[in-house]
Amino acid sequence: MNNSLILIIVSGALINNVLLSRFWGVCSFLGVSKQMKASASLGVAVIFVMTIASAVASLLNDYVLKPFGLEFMQTIVFILVIAALVQIVEMFLKKTSPAIYKALGIYLPLITTNCAVLGIAQLNAMSGYNFIESVVSGFSSAVGYTLAIVLLAGIRTRIREEDLPAPLRGAPIVLISAALMSIAFIGFSKLSF
Repeated sequence: MNNSLILIIVSGALINNVLLSRFWGVCSFLGVSKQMKASASLGVAVIFVMTIASAVASLLNDYVLKPFGLEFMQTIVFILVIAALVQIVEMFLKKTSPAIYKALGIYLPLITTNCAVLGIAQLNAMSGYNFIESVVSGFSSAVGYTLAIVLLAGIRTRIREEDLPAPLRGAPIVLISAALMSIAFIGFSKLSF
C-alpha cells in the first residue's frame, strides 16, 4: 500500500473525522449514541453505505458526469445513489434483524440525508480521487464515523451511572463530551508519515 492511501486512511478515520473535525452527520451522532448496540449497528450501516456510495459516485462521476459535462448534477446524482443504498440496507435490516431495525428508528432512513455520506462523495470528486482512493476514503471516513459514535455511546453509558449536577444532565454533558472528544482527536493531526 502506498503512502497516499495510508494518508487517506489515517486522515479519513482520525485526523479529518467526519463527526469530530468536519462536524458532518452530528444529528445521528447525538441521537443514536444513547445505546452501544444501536451505535455500532448504525456505524456498520454507514460503513456499507458510505463505502459503496463512494465507489458508485466515483464511477458515475468519472464515466458519466465528466465526459458529458454534467458535473453540475453531482449533488443530485450522489443523493439518488445514497438513497438507493439506504433503501437496500433498510430492507436488509428489517428482514434479518428487526430489533436493530427498530433500535435505529428514524436514524436509518436519515442516512439518506446524512451530510457525512454526501460530503465524502463530493469531497472525493473535488479532490480528484481515482476509484481506489475514493473507496478507501469512503471506507476510512465511515470507520472514523463508527469509531466516534461508538466512543460517545460508551461515554454516555458511563455518564448515566454518575451522579451529575442537574444543569449538566442530558444534552449539556453529551455536548461537553463530544467537544472533549473533538479536542482529543486534534492530537491525531500531529501524526507524520
